[in-house]
Amino acid sequence: MTSENTSFAYERLGMLIGGQWIYDAAKCGDVVDPATGQVIGHLPHATDEDLAQAVASSQRAFEAWKDRSALERGQILRRFADLARSHAEQIGSSMTRDQGKPLAEAIGEIRFAADHADWHAEEARRIYGRVIPSRDPRVQQLVLREPVGVCVAFTPWNFPFSQALRKVVAALASGCTVILKGPAESPSSTIAIGRLMQEAGLPDGCLNIVWGQSAHISETLLAAPEVKKISFTGSVEVGKLLASLAGKHMKRTTMELGGHAPVIVFDDADIHAAADALAAQKVRNAGQVCVSPTRFYVQARAHDRFLSRFAEKVGQTKVGGGFEQGVQMGPLCHARRVTAMEAFVQDARDEGADIVTGGHRIGNAGFFYAPTVVAGGTDALQLMNEEPFGPIAAVTPFGDFEEVIRRANSLPFGLASYVFTGSSSQAQHTSRALAAGMVSINHFGLALPETPFGGINDSGYGSEGGEETFDGYLNTKFVTRFDAIPA
Repeated sequence: MTSENTSFAYERLGMLIGGQWIYDAAKCGDVVDPATGQVIGHLPHATDEDLAQAVASSQRAFEAWKDRSALERGQILRRFADLARSHAEQIGSSMTRDQGKPLAEAIGEIRFAADHADWHAEEARRIYGRVIPSRDPRVQQLVLREPVGVCVAFTPWNFPFSQALRKVVAALASGCTVILKGPAESPSSTIAIGRLMQEAGLPDGCLNIVWGQSAHISETLLAAPEVKKISFTGSVEVGKLLASLAGKHMKRTTMELGGHAPVIVFDDADIHAAADALAAQKVRNAGQVCVSPTRFYVQARAHDRFLSRFAEKVGQTKVGGGFEQGVQMGPLCHARRVTAMEAFVQDARDEGADIVTGGHRIGNAGFFYAPTVVAGGTDALQLMNEEPFGPIAAVTPFGDFEEVIRRANSLPFGLASYVFTGSSSQAQHTSRALAAGMVSINHFGLALPETPFGGINDSGYGSEGGEETFDGYLNTKFVTRFDAIPA
């Protein structure tokens, strides 16, 4: 399978430091088109001097940016949002080339992400302090919210535009500045954010973009005294490492880590509608979504009906290069994900489970894997215990409420979960019983700008959406003043 060219040129790759673009470096990394396996670009890596300059320019910019009014900051973010929407096809074309998702999905990601810029632009005007009534009429007590300072953001390759933009606009709206390390696998979207922020009028140094070896960049930047906060989206293992580094330096953190989202389908649900909706959601972005439904628990009386319909719909998915007409799922982002899918399927076969549909690589070029449904296995399957992060799902029956809650809550993850039921009472009891940061009932209502987005337990802490986002970028200052009353 191949990916067709479009009329848009691939984004020119570079670093943004102090308002200047750096396109050449002594060390670069290859960027690969996952639909073909061919190199499409070279990504410059930052030197220690580049990182030091990024920190210095961020700190200089912060001294002025923190005092810009929320109204002024919001005007820049709204201009950015308009620019992102008008350039969505161009940015989406580059994203499809380096990330692999279908072009329509890529363009949709950019247009949806622009809403985050608009929302933060408006909501930053409502970062309020408060007056605390005093016990003494001569004393005034104020609570102020102030930006923390220079922030560092690490963002993943699965949603390279929206995940980066969430962090950037939250920091900028709060009055902070940002050093952004985006995904080396799909860097074009990060570059586009920097380019459009400049066009929108963002002052130099408020957003710096660097590339290179992630461990070295994180250790270097977290050790810098000017850096006050880190926001990371990625794996549990890396998140725990970064959290420990941040703790060593007393840095504030937001961690949006991995998940393994349970889906509970009760027998009173609309089984066909649930199966159709879940099949479409499962293959979205080739299953490379932190909130993707992965562990499917279906009440016994409805299990066979659900499995038949779900597997049929998953098996009908049109897989191909992201520019192909009518394609519903593109390649996985890199070869490691294909190897991981093969390991999950082999383990399922070894444990006696059935591969109802899929279970194999597609073609000899690129990183394509057939959407896969596994059934008949136990909770001991690797697929039931490790986040697959790919187009594979395990479907298993359950008996009663107590059993399914115990099984759904058996893992250390706690990001997203899904419930399908026709009973309001069942929906309420299940949402209260699930150990997760987000519960979506009878639809997929997560990740809107105005709603919280985050997990609990090993899935992290802090929010990447809603008014709770600002808590990670603001310090609380208490000011009390004594004014003697003249005699």
